Amino acid sequence: MKKILSPIIEGLTENYRRSSSKLQHFEGFPFPNERILVEMLNKVRSILFPGYFGRKLLTNESLDDFVTESISDIYVQFSDEIYKTLRLECTHECSSDCEACYEGAKERCIEFLTILPRLRSLLELDLDAALVGDPAAKNHHEIILSYPCMTAITIYRIAHELIGLNVPFIPRIMTEYAHRETGIDIHPSAQIGQRFFIDHGTGVVIGETTEIGDNVKLYQGVTLGALSFSGGADGARGKKRHPTIGDNVVVYSGATILGGNTVIGSDSIIGGNVWIVSSVPPGSKVMMEIPKLRITMVD
Repeated sequence: MKKILSPIIEGLTENYRRSSSKLQHFEGFPFPNERILVEMLNKVRSILFPGYFGRKLLTNESLDDFVTESISDIYVQFSDEIYKTLRLECTHECSSDCEACYEGAKERCIEFLTILPRLRSLLELDLDAALVGDPAAKNHHEIILSYPCMTAITIYRIAHELIGLNVPFIPRIMTEYAHRETGIDIHPSAQIGQRFFIDHGTGVVIGETTEIGDNVKLYQGVTLGALSFSGGADGARGKKRHPTIGDNVVVYSGATILGGNTVIGSDSIIGGNVWIVSSVPPGSKVMMEIPKLRITMVD
């Protein structure tokens, strides 16, 4: 076995030594661990929705212990993961551990934990939107436990708060995990208002600079994306590339809305499979013309 594998091992290690540093990370400090971040996400979800995830039965007597244990675990785990990201981008002159990065990680973690009650309020409004917007929803238990949009929106809202706290890497890792789990791709930097609902959800894409108002409903396959740009990605970074969706808008399945200058006015209805690259005034109804069916008899 060793004789067979030795040339392969030698070839790979030599390739590593000759390859661009973009493809490998040997020295320096470790990246955040996705497995730990997923565990932390599950713990945060158990705090946001106590009794639904994690422990199956909570009582008034056990609640204090549950919250204390969960918050303590999240603080320890998440501070370490945030520290890794800050250390990778550290500008301090430190040869090993950096006290400033440790303090920054702990401060960000405390700030994040402080906003959990506000996150619960936002998610309750999203839950209400799902109950109002989907007649197939039997009750709020079903939505919390099984709806992919609730999972994706919950993780997006967590990641979006971390973007606001200037935490690198981790928000995108979280939302890409949600993307894999639900088929819903929401960039953590997107701005999304209250009472947001995605029906079914598979194939929804919401780009980085998208702005979405309150009480917006999307169906499956909707793309809120960017137009193609010339001159490389560097020239487009930091610019408004994705559309703005006003309040009380419904966007039906398969619709594609592109461009940073594209604004969908409030109270509009966007029909399925439309392609929109220019603004639509408030109160509009945008629909494809019904194609003519051709029916012939089978020989």
